[in-house]
Amino acid sequence: MLRVEARTALGAFELDAAVEVPAGSCLALAGPSGAGKSTLLRVAAGLLAPRHGRVTCGDDVWLDTAAGRQVAPELRACGYVFQDYALFGHMAVWQNVAYGLRGVARAERRRRAGELLERFGIERLADERPRTLSGGERQRVALARALAAQPRVLLLDEPLSALDARTRASASRELAGVLRDTGVPALLVTHDFTEAAVLGDRVAVIDAGRIVQEGTAGELAAAPHSAFVADFTGAVVLTGVARPQRRPGDVTIVDLDGGGAATSTDRGSGPVALSVHPWEIALEPAGARGEGSAQNHLDAEVVTVTHVGNRVRVGLAAPQPLVAEITGAAVGGLHLAPGVRVTATWKATATRLVSL
Repeated sequence: MLRVEARTALGAFELDAAVEVPAGSCLALAGPSGAGKSTLLRVAAGLLAPRHGRVTCGDDVWLDTAAGRQVAPELRACGYVFQDYALFGHMAVWQNVAYGLRGVARAERRRRAGELLERFGIERLADERPRTLSGGERQRVALARALAAQPRVLLLDEPLSALDARTRASASRELAGVLRDTGVPALLVTHDFTEAAVLGDRVAVIDAGRIVQEGTAGELAAAPHSAFVADFTGAVVLTGVARPQRRPGDVTIVDLDGGGAATSTDRGSGPVALSVHPWEIALEPAGARGEGSAQNHLDAEVVTVTHVGNRVRVGLAAPQPLVAEITGAAVGGLHLAPGVRVTATWKATATRLVSL
């Protein structure tokens, strides 16, 4: 079990956060730029000394500011994957991988590096220099180097951010397999919720130096605690004022800012935000009120139509912006294009009320 607690100030920024990562699992620390993700990771690695903090790995105390204890980074048995991979350009690939094996005979270092390169399918690159490698190959080398010294903890700082979109998809699947196989706690930093959902057994969302919610990706998407978390998971977020329910079992009606109203089966009153995922929103011809169970209807104008795989994301201008994710067949049936008027519909049961 890795535990990291830190309270510190960096200029005007204040970090006050704590995370726990059980052995054999990965916690994705996710949030926007400047939220404190990499700062907490650096505390775990010993690269930053917080004003107050404690870092433990199993029974070993790596940092305890109250007791005046701080173990040096090189003694913490951490495998660290940097955002830009930080490979040594003057060394061959195998030498990069073997770099952390100090005190080991050269032949043994070469052998162990070769085993890791084979594991990652890049043994043919052993004598190449990093500058000749693709982004995905550099990432594999960085992972192999992090694992070479058999670390007790794996720390990864935005490990996919340097890759193009096509390479990122395959690399994320490969990395997920590596994280499952290591058997050690892994703390991974990312600004992308989809990446966090693929790689993390759990996701801790951080904002302005505070952990605002933690759970599985499914739990965060289904029950966000705030408008910030809902937006971060990819939900459409609308604001308004909820009318109190008159009778138990009534839906809550929210008068939306800018005009219109929406309903939710959640209870609430006063200023609120409501969230609904784009795939819950259907589109109908302008003014239509279909026979289905959807209780929410908002008239809107198509702004963008973006094909993503076998789905289509439709950006909509309404009193507040909307995004619907629908099938290609639905696009053709509605003749969707920028400027077309439609009605967006979704169910009250799909609408969550969250704090602003």
